[in-house]
Amino acid sequence: MQWVKVLGGLVGAAALLGLGIILGHFAVPKGADAPSSSVFQDLDLEILETVMKQLDASKIRENLRELSKEPHLASSPRDEALVQLLLQRWRDPASGLDSAEAPKYEVLLSFPSREQPNRVTVVGPTGTVLFACRQSEQDLTGEQGGPDVVPPYAAYAPPGTPQAINAAKHGVAGVLVYTDPADINDGQSSASETFPNSWRLPPSGVERGSYYEYFGDPLTPYLPANPSSFRLDPAAVSGFPPIPTQPIGFEDAKILLCNLQGTVAPAAWQGALGCDYRLGPGFRLNGDFPTDSQVNVSVHNRLELRNSSNVLGIIRGAVEPDRYVLYGNHRDSWVHGAVDPSSGTAVLLELSRVLGTLLKKGTWRPRRSIVFASWGAEEFGLIGSTEFTEEFFSKLQERTVAYINVDISVFANATLRAQGTPPVQSVIFSAAKQIRAPGSEDLSIYDNWIRYFNRSSPAYGLVPSLGSLGAGSDYAPFIHFLGISSMDIAYTYDRSKTSARIYPTYHTAFDTFGYVDKFVDPGFGSHQAVARTAGSVLLRLSDSLFLPLNVSDYGENLRSFLQAAQQNLEVLLEQHSISLGPLVTAVEKFERAATALVQHVSELRKDTLDPLQVRMLNDQLMLLERTFLNPRAFPEERYYSHVLWAPRTGSVATFPGLANACSRAMNTSPGSEAWAEVRRQLSILVVALEGAAATLRPVADL
Repeated sequence: MQWVKVLGGLVGAAALLGLGIILGHFAVPKGADAPSSSVFQDLDLEILETVMKQLDASKIRENLRELSKEPHLASSPRDEALVQLLLQRWRDPASGLDSAEAPKYEVLLSFPSREQPNRVTVVGPTGTVLFACRQSEQDLTGEQGGPDVVPPYAAYAPPGTPQAINAAKHGVAGVLVYTDPADINDGQSSASETFPNSWRLPPSGVERGSYYEYFGDPLTPYLPANPSSFRLDPAAVSGFPPIPTQPIGFEDAKILLCNLQGTVAPAAWQGALGCDYRLGPGFRLNGDFPTDSQVNVSVHNRLELRNSSNVLGIIRGAVEPDRYVLYGNHRDSWVHGAVDPSSGTAVLLELSRVLGTLLKKGTWRPRRSIVFASWGAEEFGLIGSTEFTEEFFSKLQERTVAYINVDISVFANATLRAQGTPPVQSVIFSAAKQIRAPGSEDLSIYDNWIRYFNRSSPAYGLVPSLGSLGAGSDYAPFIHFLGISSMDIAYTYDRSKTSARIYPTYHTAFDTFGYVDKFVDPGFGSHQAVARTAGSVLLRLSDSLFLPLNVSDYGENLRSFLQAAQQNLEVLLEQHSISLGPLVTAVEKFERAATALVQHVSELRKDTLDPLQVRMLNDQLMLLERTFLNPRAFPEERYYSHVLWAPRTGSVATFPGLANACSRAMNTSPGSEAWAEVRRQLSILVVALEGAAATLRPVADL
């Protein structure tokens, strides 16, 4: 990725049974403790307004202070203490939920050795250590030096002691990774310009992370990591880095990079360390080290089976308890994790407190069931959420309306940023239009959002841009594996004022409560704005009689993908006797079916309602996303089965399977397997789109 500089030339080379019982139990309506309900129960605007008013920025702030006061790496004692905190909150007699459980999974995690710390040194010709990279970050606020601060490391990188001298003859032996100030600090790197004097990453800051290629527990792909599940031999697991890898701070990277000899690196590889970056190999004459010095990298990471908990809190639906709206965020962090993930958990706790209070007072119960989730071990590869989707695959596919993810709730305090599948666009817009933007008397969150990120829609004119979902947080298994309409909601920064790819102290020991309180969101107005936006979306999905999912919004994406294929690939395809005609027809079928369904919803709203008709229509809206799944579409990708949102490696911004297949086939012979794959991917798309159109047509039309 552009923001990572790799010193290749230098270095060279029974757990969830409880939830099943809970969800099954709550699929039976209970009325003793609920306000009177009707099969026509709809969104109560007074309740919505009450929730918006009661979401308290000061309580979110106090939540964050508690959540981030100690490091809470996955499976650590503090992580388990936070499990108990969540259970206590969700079982509170005055503000708790109907039920809360903390199922465990036994998963494979990776940790550095405390007895043999990872080490990067420059060694002279006689074996003398001439320079050593920091093994921990500078303790700038008294929070970076504690015994529970995990040293910087690359999770799942294998142990080993490669030497850079071998790189020229035998290829890359190891990798050093650092975050360049050009990519994270707008070029600023001095101590006076960085934390604790600003929000920028200080010179000793090191970004930790997981280097596992896939998501979920590495030993139990497609199976929940329960004691009875089959496990792979750790030595046979794919997706781990093949060579030792270690992250370092940019102050140490500067000493190494600025002493390299060799060809000047390409312009795109240059950064802000104050020298020309060169490719090596070896050190330059008249530098800080003798030219025949070498870099030694010693990595002593170890793999361990650990128990990791999800925490699940449930509010039973009054009318449709077998329809679930899920709202989740992960709990674990690399160190204190005030922004990532505790800003999201602080919002989650405040939203569940407000809803729980209304529930316990007997003044509100949602139409559909709400499941709040605190996922475990996300930082290691979305493990908790993936194991949950594996264990309850069928039930979740059959019953889940949507998944709302609020991980980092506030990257910065300029504007809303939302990502999601097209049907959730309308409900996010509706929520954002009704909430005042923080710091403004007359602008809604929607109006403020459109000032920063916008696009021209053929149907609506100028609207905020809704980003697409990749695999960066716990929404990934829900959209890519289960085909559930999903979204991720946050506040973020003004892109005209910074080029930082993410907030600068990401995954470092400097991501603390004080950092958020002073630099990211003083006053916590943006946290409150996210709580209100996500809370409004949650209530609209859980309480509305008709699901507020606009399936016709998918048409714009499909038409855009189709036009990109026609403009960039059609001539090439015709040279190989491949026609886009069936794809054009399939897109048109979908557009007609979606338009007709939206019209049907409008007509039903005017008529005397039939509960069965409403239920059938809502199921069509809910199940549309599933029709785009094909588990055999991408056999080389694990968990990715959504034919519209799978990873795209081809350069054309079109349907990913088609783009990738064309990219691979471009320079092959006409009868090759690569061109056969292009035809297969085109057929997969046509079948998926025709199936989606069929799902949207009247249920009686077989």
